[in-house]
Amino acid sequence: MESLNRMAIELVDEVLDFADELGVVVYELDSGATVIDCGVDAEAGLEAGLLLAEVQTAGLATVQTRMDEVAGAPIPHVELTTDHPALALLCSQKAGWELAFEGQGEEPGFDGLGAGPARALVGQESEFQAVGYYDEFDLTVLTVESIDLPDDAVAEHVSELTGVEPSGVFLPTFATGSTVGSVTMAARAAELAVFRLFELGYDPKDVLTASGSAPVAPVSYDEGVAMGRTNDALAYGGQVYVQVREDSDVFDALPSTAAEEYGTPFETVFEEADWDFYEVSDSVFAPAQVTVDVVDGPTRVLGETDEELLAESFGFQ
Repeated sequence: MESLNRMAIELVDEVLDFADELGVVVYELDSGATVIDCGVDAEAGLEAGLLLAEVQTAGLATVQTRMDEVAGAPIPHVELTTDHPALALLCSQKAGWELAFEGQGEEPGFDGLGAGPARALVGQESEFQAVGYYDEFDLTVLTVESIDLPDDAVAEHVSELTGVEPSGVFLPTFATGSTVGSVTMAARAAELAVFRLFELGYDPKDVLTASGSAPVAPVSYDEGVAMGRTNDALAYGGQVYVQVREDSDVFDALPSTAAEEYGTPFETVFEEADWDFYEVSDSVFAPAQVTVDVVDGPTRVLGETDEELLAESFGFQ
C-alpha cells in the first residue's frame, strides 16, 4: 500500500486548486504550515465536505451524496464505501488526535480534534499495532475539528510528532457547527462500525469491505446543538454494511441500539456527562443499524433507526 499521506496530499492539492469554487480560505502561517478554513469563518458547502471526507480517508473511499428522507422530510445523506476499511477508516479517518493547548499570557488556548493520515506517521494508537501499518512521507495532512483556526503552536506540535517540517503540514479546519462538519460527520457511519468492532476485540484485518450512510444534520452555530445533531445522525440514522471474514459472538453489541443510553438524544447525553466525553460510554458511538455479512456464513441484521428522534433532534417543523 502506498503512503496514506501521499494519497491524501494529492486531494489536498485539489482543495487548494479549487479553493474559490469550494468556498474555502487558505492561510499560510509564519511557520510555513498551511491552514485551510473549511468551516470556521469560511462558508464552505457540501462539495467541500465530500472532498474533505475523501482527504480524511486518504482517497481509499468513495464518498457521495444521495437524497433520502428522515421522517418523510427530504434531506441529503452521505454514503461512503471502502474496500480498505482498516487503513481508510481506522488508520486515517478516525478522529483520534486530541489537540489541547493552554493559552500563554493574553494568548488564547486551542481545543480541537484531529483526524486523517497524519495519525499514521505517529502510530501511537493501538489500531496501528493491530493493523500493522505505519506511514512515512515528507508531507502530511491533519483535518482539525475546532471553533478556532489552528496557529503556529498547533502546526509545530503536529510537525514535531509526525517528523514533517512545518512547511509540509496542512491543516484543513472546520467547526462541528458548519456544513462541512455535518457532512464529514455523516461520512463516519462505517468508521464507527469498524472501530466498534475493534473495541469489541474483532480483528480489523478481518473486515473486508465497509459501506455506510447517514443523514446530513442541519447546521447549528451552537456547538452543543451541533454536536448533538451530528452524533444523533449516526446513532439514530446511520446504516452500515460490513463484509467480514470470520463469524463472532460480538456482533450483537455492534449497533447503538445495544447501548443503555439508546433513545436519549446526544445533547442530553453530553450534558449529563458535563461535556466530558471520557465519561460517555464508548458503546453509544455506533451506527443505528448494521448488516454483518460473514463470507460463506450467516448474514446478521442488527439494530434499527429512529426517525422520530432524529426529526426532533434536527428541529423539523
